[in-house]
Amino acid sequence: MAKLDAGKRRALRDSDYAYVDQRGRRRLPINDESHVRNALSRFNQVVFEDEAARDRARTRLLKAAKKYGIVPIGFVTGQLRTIGSRDLPSGAITFLMTDIEESTALLLELGEQYASVLADARRLARTVVRRGGGWEVDARADEYFAVFRTGDAAVQAALTIQRRLAEHAWPAGAAVRVRMGIHSGRPTLVEGGYVGVAVHAVARICGAARGGQVLISRAGLGSMGEGPAAISVREVGPVPLKGLGTQVLFEVSAAGS
Repeated sequence: MAKLDAGKRRALRDSDYAYVDQRGRRRLPINDESHVRNALSRFNQVVFEDEAARDRARTRLLKAAKKYGIVPIGFVTGQLRTIGSRDLPSGAITFLMTDIEESTALLLELGEQYASVLADARRLARTVVRRGGGWEVDARADEYFAVFRTGDAAVQAALTIQRRLAEHAWPAGAAVRVRMGIHSGRPTLVEGGYVGVAVHAVARICGAARGGQVLISRAGLGSMGEGPAAISVREVGPVPLKGLGTQVLFEVSAAGS
């Protein structure tokens, strides 16, 4: 990693740092890949003004990691440990992962207004997940990760979130489209989070969806029992999932939609 001397630091913009405090002091440079990796490793050493500032810095850092193709698994696990286990369920469970489609383009379109888009999208998801008996596992950058005891609850939550997102008035009339993936399994519950193939599978399934679509695995369908009322299920067909081979996925939607 190239060292940043005083001159190079002055040449950087505030946006080249994950954290700028109220006094204008800049921390955690993210101007290139090596500095992003360094910021990921040093994040917990920084003293933030408050939790809101920490969350904003965390979001900027994760966006930078995504830009450079860095998968910060160790960082996310460490952040989950700082939050605690929150009595997450174990055994046979169902994951729901969401991701804003074309988030970078949306950020460029909306500028500073994108922050309110991200906050509203998280608030909508959190409210639905909590009311549906689920648990929030993680929220990073434009992704949201939740867990439910049953597939029925996960599907119902996903469809409700999609409906609320579609009804919401977004800044400048922006089109905010969220893709979603659902998968069931028996991951290992460790301090603060989950590890296992099921976690990677739900991320891949979410990535295979398009904005506004909810995709579910065969395992997810198997955990639904009779399933929520008034939904339709359509086979999408074999879909290649990176590192996991090809799997048959299904699209779930509200009946008549």
